[in-house]
Amino acid sequence: MDIENFSSQKDVDDSINIRSEIEKYFIYWRWYLICVILFLFLGYLYNRYTKPLYNAVSTILIKNDKKGGLSDELMAFQDLGGLGSSNKNIENEIQILTSRKIIGDVIKSQNIILTYISQGRIKKDEVYKNSPIVIDFLKKDSLLYSAKDTMFKIKVLNDQEYLLKDVNDQVIGNFKYNEIIYNKFSDFRVIKTNSNEKLYPEILVEFTPLNTLIDKYKNAIKVSPVNANSSVLKITLKDVVKRKAEDIVNELIKQYNIDAILDKNQVSEKTKNFIEVRLKKIGDDLSFINNSLKDFKTKNNITNIESESDFFLKAFSANNEKIIQSTIQLKLIESVYEDLKNHNAKNEGLLASNLGFDDLAIAQAIKTYNDLVLQKRRLLKTATSLNPRVELLTDQINGVRLSLKQSLENTHKSLNLTIEHLNSEDQKIKSRISDVPLQELKLKDIKLQQEIIAELYSYLLKKKEETSISLAVTVSNAKVIDKAYSPNKPISPRKSIIYFVSFLLSFILPTIIIYLNTIFDTKIHNKTDVEENISIPFLGDVPKSDSKEKIVIGADARSSTAEAFRLIRTNLDFMLTNIKGKNKTIFVTSTTSGEGKSFISINVAASLALTGKKVLLMGMDIRAPKVTEYLGLSDRKGVTNYITDDDLDLENLIFNIEDIKNLDIISSGVVPPNPAELLMTKRTEKLFTIIKEEYDYVVVDTAPVNLVTDTLLISKYADMFIYIARANYLDKRLLAVPQTLYNEKRLPNMAMVLNDTDPKRSYGYGYGGYGYGYVVEEKPWYKKIFTR
Repeated sequence: MDIENFSSQKDVDDSINIRSEIEKYFIYWRWYLICVILFLFLGYLYNRYTKPLYNAVSTILIKNDKKGGLSDELMAFQDLGGLGSSNKNIENEIQILTSRKIIGDVIKSQNIILTYISQGRIKKDEVYKNSPIVIDFLKKDSLLYSAKDTMFKIKVLNDQEYLLKDVNDQVIGNFKYNEIIYNKFSDFRVIKTNSNEKLYPEILVEFTPLNTLIDKYKNAIKVSPVNANSSVLKITLKDVVKRKAEDIVNELIKQYNIDAILDKNQVSEKTKNFIEVRLKKIGDDLSFINNSLKDFKTKNNITNIESESDFFLKAFSANNEKIIQSTIQLKLIESVYEDLKNHNAKNEGLLASNLGFDDLAIAQAIKTYNDLVLQKRRLLKTATSLNPRVELLTDQINGVRLSLKQSLENTHKSLNLTIEHLNSEDQKIKSRISDVPLQELKLKDIKLQQEIIAELYSYLLKKKEETSISLAVTVSNAKVIDKAYSPNKPISPRKSIIYFVSFLLSFILPTIIIYLNTIFDTKIHNKTDVEENISIPFLGDVPKSDSKEKIVIGADARSSTAEAFRLIRTNLDFMLTNIKGKNKTIFVTSTTSGEGKSFISINVAASLALTGKKVLLMGMDIRAPKVTEYLGLSDRKGVTNYITDDDLDLENLIFNIEDIKNLDIISSGVVPPNPAELLMTKRTEKLFTIIKEEYDYVVVDTAPVNLVTDTLLISKYADMFIYIARANYLDKRLLAVPQTLYNEKRLPNMAMVLNDTDPKRSYGYGYGGYGYGYVVEEKPWYKKIFTR
């Protein structure tokens, strides 16, 4: 039969390839088991000691309708003015909600610059709203809020005293509760609460600067609209303390509404203050007129004056009414103009509104001016004066201010002309009432002034009341839809996910390591590695043997290694069938030293001898003799002695061992100075001629082919070559050496034997898998776990 029938088949079906890939990883099942246990334990520790994180969520509605967000109850007051508001910009409101000012107000209100922590053996937990002690700072000023990070410990001794320590457990002193402790930043005292001090006998107090906390929560608080076209905002905050997150979100909404109400009340407060000043001045004028009227009547002894002419009186009364209205308008114009003159680019105050101007353009201009000033103030909370939008609003305010001044001046001139004309008409009417006594005319003049001032006083009192109502009913910017709520289940760590990820990593990590090890591993390990790299026929593999015996095969041997040599013997017989001649010469070689040539040579020869054939084992590695050393025998004459001594007979060189019958052995002999030249002599040829006639099988242990040329020099005497490759030892790249020799046919009838393989990896089931009970003695798992 042609030797090529033993060549490996390169084209295998996909299922076998898949199985082979799986087996590469399955042999490390102990690694996977340990990783599963380890990672699940790490996952348990992570879930056990990682602080849970809760997510507090609240939703609010930003009132943004055309009516300024007024409720139905406030619609009845809409005609009083000052209750409307312009449409809100959602993005601006988000910026205000997350502004440093609002968050700073929240931190101060909730007093979270102080954190009370209970120290456990491994982790620390914040004691929020349940601390047995609280710190009360006597002065809460900028010096306190700008202090550096500070930590100290308080140990509860009894109901009257506590022990104060620094963070390094150095005792500062014993103090009584409510006793003032003096500090360079702010004096403070420790107050005992009703909480059970036995639960928290020692509290770590951590002080964090205000700006640090503002930066923290500015990044932690998330505000976003529920959708692109909605005025509903969702506010979220993640924190390790569930109640604390809820309190901060609720307080944030509260502080935002307080700030918005203060903004809305600025115009009303300005109007109220303006009216109060005018009322005081006009009250003084009214008092003066009343006193003048009393003095005039007393001086002239006037009690009642009859009207002389209904016609003139009606005309006179109508004209007086016009003078009164015009004078009121004039006074209001003068007051607003005087207030406006005090405003400039650096002092953009608000103007009194809803004063009842007849000129609607002036009233609208005042409203526009106030709206722009308020917009600029709100924008400056989240931007600087160099912001393009701020600069645009400044330009608009300046433009409206100039326009309003011009309108007031024009109206003032117009009213003056009107009053002059009315006064002229009044004089004409007076001159025609010639029969009316002079006292009556003077009295009417005084009453006219009294009526004008009284009317103006009454008007301003009414506006003051309207403004007070406006201040009382000012509504907030945001309506709370849902108060802050955090589910009892934390958002992290998700225990099931952590365990799942841990379980997944326990497979991924060792798989990656094994895969990388496979990529960078250049050693051959099994039959597949050999067949994938060379096309030389594969004779068999020899599994690793734990036995200390040098000859592993015998008549009663049932180990997996012995069975491997029986299989190799069967394949040898099959391969030697087509070789002419009765007697066969089998050479054993390898690429480098240390691959087990001597071990294979001895046991192949022993396996052949067990069949009853006459077998000779001859050592031809004359540079590094191993046969006698391997068998534990002393050095003796051998091949080199025979070649160099013509008088020496083979019978004097042959020796036997008791364990194997029918096996003769000839050692390599002494190491010669010229091995290559020695092997090329006629005496060497004669040696092989004689032994081939005397023995059925001659097994020759030769030198490695990659180190010396000795084996190639005597290869012509071989019927076939067994080429040894050692698993977990030989570099795959060195398989090019036997492949080249095979392609060039420099070693006749080559066949590969893989030595020292893992019996569990050779074919996936080992030699004990055939059902004959030839089971390899297993090492303890802890000795084999990292064995490839």
